[in-house]
Amino acid sequence: MKRVLLKLSGEALAGDKKTGFDEATCIGVAKQVKELVDDGIQVAIVTGGGNFWRGRTSETIDRTKADQIGMLATVMNCIYVSDIFRHVGMKTEIFTPFTCGAFTTLFSKDAAVEALNSGKVIFFAGGTGHPYFSTDTGAVLRAIEIDADAMLLAKAIDGIYDSDPKLNPNAKKYDEISIQETVDKRLAAVDLAASILCMENKMPMLVFGLNEKNSIVETMKGTFTGTKVTV
Repeated sequence: MKRVLLKLSGEALAGDKKTGFDEATCIGVAKQVKELVDDGIQVAIVTGGGNFWRGRTSETIDRTKADQIGMLATVMNCIYVSDIFRHVGMKTEIFTPFTCGAFTTLFSKDAAVEALNSGKVIFFAGGTGHPYFSTDTGAVLRAIEIDADAMLLAKAIDGIYDSDPKLNPNAKKYDEISIQETVDKRLAAVDLAASILCMENKMPMLVFGLNEKNSIVETMKGTFTGTKVTV
């Protein structure tokens, strides 16, 4: 694989703190991505916003407004994480589907691909720019648009299970599963809209635990221990 999109969950970025940022975790991610970039792999990144806000956080405000807050949470995450990446020696650029003044660049496929080809790690913040779409859907959409070879999902758990491993100690982890099967069994690797996009556009996914040792590099170049989602 020469070009991948890495989806980082907001909760994983928060580490054991469960909210905000765990700087050691973010620096660890940056060092792993730099190893890939130094080997010539092009990397685009989408972050979730769950370390700050989720649409279901409030039951009193309008869904559209709640989702807009979530979009801005991902912008904050990308600004922070991209600067950590710069700290460890990479060039970065953040794209959003809406104008954020001087903070980000307005997304276009041509600009994003040009940035990748110039050696930058690019960040896609703000989701799709519309309510009712998750960051999963935004990530798959951008992966398709930039012709990524695969989407890497770095989560707080180390793969896809047949039930919640936090609730069921006997939950079985899948080494490989089709995206159709995840939909049929309601395993929620990504949400339904994202799953359909993956199926229609044949975008494979690799799901793994961000907190596993060197998991990003191992997924790309070593022994993959997560779940491969085929199309």
